Amino acid sequence: MEHRVFPSKKRGERGVFPMKIHYHPKLKELARKLRTKSTKSEIKLWQYLKSKKMMGYDFHRQKPIDSFIVDLFCNKLKLAIELDGYTHTFEEIAEKDASKQERLKEFGITVLRFCDEDVMKNMDGVLQAIRSFIEDDEKQKKHTPGPSF
Repeated sequence: MEHRVFPSKKRGERGVFPMKIHYHPKLKELARKLRTKSTKSEIKLWQYLKSKKMMGYDFHRQKPIDSFIVDLFCNKLKLAIELDGYTHTFEEIAEKDASKQERLKEFGITVLRFCDEDVMKNMDGVLQAIRSFIEDDEKQKKHTPGPSF
């Protein structure tokens, strides 16, 4: 079964949603289970991103996209945040991470990766990296001319 991400249309006064997220249906239940078994670093970072605390942007945990689940995701920014524990240093896992990142890139999704240790010991640096991404994204959108009719 092939899944794709397509730009969505305007939805009245609720605003424009950047894209409709398609995913393999079996991932929905797995994502729910992962939310109940979050790592310490996921829980800690989530405290700063939930409820639109990060500059008003809406993030979701364990979000299914295509045939993957990303740790944290903001649809409006097309931003996935992945938190890597020690297993991500293993060659096989690193290769899977690279394939996942390439596939997400095809959908126009940027992936920011942080190791668990950074989240636990350098939260200010992690949050600043996310803020910098958002500020750059906002500047780019401001200076991108709209369609001419």
